[in-house]
Amino acid sequence: MSEASAAWQPRDEAELAAMVADAAAERTPLAIEGGGTRSGLGRPTQTSATLSTTKLAGITLYEPTELVLSASAGTPLAEVEATLAGKGQRLAFEPMDHRGLYGGTAEPTIGGVVAANVSGPRRIAGAAARDALIGVRAVNGRGEIVKSGGRVMKNVTGLDLVKFLAGSYGTLAVLSEVTFKLQPVAEAEATLILTSLDDARAVAALSAALGSPYSVTGAAHVPGEGAATAQTLIRLEGFADSLAYRFDRLATDLAAFGKAERAGADQSASLWRQVRDLALLDAPARAPVWRVSVKPSAGPSIAAAARRAFPCRVLYDWGGGLVWIAGGEDDDAGAAVIRAATKAAGGYATLVRAAPAARLSVEVFEPLPAPLMDLTRRLKESFDPAAILNPGRMYAGV
Repeated sequence: MSEASAAWQPRDEAELAAMVADAAAERTPLAIEGGGTRSGLGRPTQTSATLSTTKLAGITLYEPTELVLSASAGTPLAEVEATLAGKGQRLAFEPMDHRGLYGGTAEPTIGGVVAANVSGPRRIAGAAARDALIGVRAVNGRGEIVKSGGRVMKNVTGLDLVKFLAGSYGTLAVLSEVTFKLQPVAEAEATLILTSLDDARAVAALSAALGSPYSVTGAAHVPGEGAATAQTLIRLEGFADSLAYRFDRLATDLAAFGKAERAGADQSASLWRQVRDLALLDAPARAPVWRVSVKPSAGPSIAAAARRAFPCRVLYDWGGGLVWIAGGEDDDAGAAVIRAATKAAGGYATLVRAAPAARLSVEVFEPLPAPLMDLTRRLKESFDPAAILNPGRMYAGV
């Protein structure tokens, strides 16, 4: 998409549907975006116009006693979070702010969070964006308004578009409204910190913590780099009295991994924001960034393979099951090394940040087996027969 591309900004769902229908009739390919804060995620697309949902904004329903909120897709995430904070509630899945990774000052939108299924450190406690999402309204590539789910968890019939559209990156439909089940903010939180563990030992500690009965809601490891000391972070949340008891018991259970330090509420919250937004990855500005999902025990071997091949920085989240790797300066952004190591471990890797040339020359998302690729193409044809919505964003030709 060139800077001269037209910008389309529908003001309501009906206008959104009309714009998409017109684009389909004219075979006009559209770049779909909210605030544009994740435009560097995925393959570069060749489009004639940008369809922005930023004018589709506002909280359309909030029932604090029912723990349910609906918002138009272009509503700033910050507005949603501030509204919830006023009632002592939150989005359970702790969505990452990608601005530190891609730069820019635009506001992330709630629709963009759903489109990319953005889930943060609390994912290990069962809090993925897709799991908290209970309803969607959207416009498919024909310009038809579709809806699924509702304002209660069981209101789903037929194809579960709620789960289906989360993580589709705007390639199947343009979200117009999303509905979430919410979570109360915990009364207290603290983070147990172990220091100087190597990667494998740290993952063992995180696995032990996650296997304990103490309701861990964050489990990350920051390897030591240079003069920095490695830190293994384990978050506990809940009622203050319960938290104090669980922290002490967990520290005792993990004594074999070293003496535990305690970060209180403010420090703990700061640490997990830095984990969530990759500040603790400390990636060089131009370095490619990979997101590897794998069984936790295999994470250190993938990081070791990357370190042998090129200078890189690493951050572990989700108990070691999510490995962030910043590095890989070859033309393929390190894809040959990362993908080989990931395949051997039975995981998958996404190239989250790289120069446009690299994102065109290598698969950004994990390559799909032929049967799944065929299914993906058929789904795209079903939802977007003219192939106008973010064409090629996830896979070439789709």
